[in-house]
This record gives sequence, C-alpha cells and structure tokens, in this order.
Amino acid sequence: MPLCSYFYLILQSNNDSMEHPRLKFALFGNIYQTKKSASIQKVLACLSEYDAEIYVDKEYYDFLTLDQRIGVAATGIFEGDDFVADYVVSMGGDGTFLKAASRVREKMIPILGVNMGRLGFLADVSPNEIEQCVKALYADDFAVESRALIKVETDGEPLEGYDCALNDVAILKRDTASMISIRASINGEYLTTYQADGLVISTPTGSTAYSLSNGGPIIVPGTKVFSMTAVAPHSMNIRPIVLSDSSEITLTVESRSHNFLVAIDGRSEKCKEGTKLTLRRAPYDVKVVKRSCLSYFNTLREKMMWGVDAR
Repeated sequence: MPLCSYFYLILQSNNDSMEHPRLKFALFGNIYQTKKSASIQKVLACLSEYDAEIYVDKEYYDFLTLDQRIGVAATGIFEGDDFVADYVVSMGGDGTFLKAASRVREKMIPILGVNMGRLGFLADVSPNEIEQCVKALYADDFAVESRALIKVETDGEPLEGYDCALNDVAILKRDTASMISIRASINGEYLTTYQADGLVISTPTGSTAYSLSNGGPIIVPGTKVFSMTAVAPHSMNIRPIVLSDSSEITLTVESRSHNFLVAIDGRSEKCKEGTKLTLRRAPYDVKVVKRSCLSYFNTLREKMMWGVDAR
C-alpha cells in the first residue's frame, strides 16, 4: 500500500471516531407501562447504533429484563443517585421525568424526556422521534433549558425524601380533616392566612400541573417567578399571586387534626401542626433537553386544545 494511502486511512479513521464521541446515557423508566416493549427496544437500539454507554437504573433494568423479557446491553447498572452520565433519558411521562430529576439533583445532567404515552410538557419526545433526537444530540443541534426548583426547609424534623420540587410544593389537609389555616409571609412580611384545603406553590414548569387545576396562572418556563394558589379556599376573595423567585416564602399551619401533608412533586410527607416551612429557589436548576424544532407554545396549544373548536 502506498504511504500516502496508509496515512489517508488513518486520518479517515480518526475523523470517524471524532464524528461520534462515545456518550454516556443513564436510563430511568416507568415500571408500570407493560405494553411499551416495542418503543423501549427502539430507544435502546438507537443508542446502541451510536455505540453509546448505557447505564440503567436497577429497578427499571429488572423490569425490562425480568418482566418484559427484553435483552438490555447495559454498560452498567446503578441504584440511587450513584451514576455519572452525559445525558439522562427518562422513559415514561412527566411523572417519570420528575422522578428522574429527583435522582439527578445537583449533578445538573441534561434530561431528555421520551414519552411512552401522550405528549407531555416535560417528556415531549415520542419513541418514533428518538432516532432523530439522538442524532441531534450528537450533532449538537438542540437546546438545554434551565428550570428552577423550589427548596423546602423545616424548623423541626427534616423531610425524609428529596426536598426540592421541579413542579410544585403543595401544603394539604389530611383526607378526613377539616380545612387548614396557612399563615403566609413573604420575605418576613405577613401576606395573609389562607383558610383552605391547601396551598400550591408552583414553579413556571409546574404551572400547567396541579396549580392550573386550582385556577392558577400559566407561566412560561424561564420566567423568574413562583405562583401561590389556594386549594378550595373558604373565601372567594382569595386569588392566586405571582412572586419573584428570589422571594423567601414562610408558612405555618394550624389544623384540627394537628398535622398536615407536604407534597413535593407528589411525594407526600406528614408534618406536625406548628411546623414552620421555608420555601425558596434552590441553588441549582434542572437541565432539560429540548429539540430546536419544538416550541413551548406549540406544546401548550396542543395540550390545552386551543383552537380545536373552529367556530
């Protein structure tokens, strides 16, 4: 072989390896979606085509291999937050995405949401689009959005689970209890005492979730605000309020049952009456992978079915 041809082959080989760097992906998924094996296999096959390192959450790995009988060529298995990756892939719905975010925490690894059901606000990539989405990741043709978190602190016993919410924090009465009284102060200044079934403090990301179902405002992601919306307030004069996300919100609760619930992205914990809760923006954000071609307003219009009535 001529020397020039030999060097050309070496150069071509180096270019090929530079074209597709070997990325690490950490996979989380919904273990209750038993009829999505074809979609799951499509995602795994796509990642394997790019020679990606695939690390799978143990609970999800057991579900895939034992329940679904799917062969998973995993580079490694992990538990808890003991993983390192370039990207996290959440395979499920928005609820699965929230669980993945609670495991990523301060790592701030960008999360790609693959929706195994209907279109979500967070999990907005369908299995049919995963190939072009992964291609976009390797081509650096995507956007990473920063989403604010709400951090919850107590003056008594610390919360058992993850203390940050990507969507919302809800202060709620127990199932059989009467309404509760929630004294709210903003930056040390008294606001009001809510007589209600609860209070939802929401990020812009969570404004289309529980807050919206209680009459809260839709807030575009990236807007540096939080909202507070009462759940079934006793007074019709109580309305949602929007605050700067630099605010410190202090809440104390009185209840006839002498306890209440704190739900952080749906993860509920019981707290004693009189517990002081302090809510503020977390010192880190969640990174969300978004395709360049996808608009938040397109998703909003589709999910809210705006314009469906053509009258």
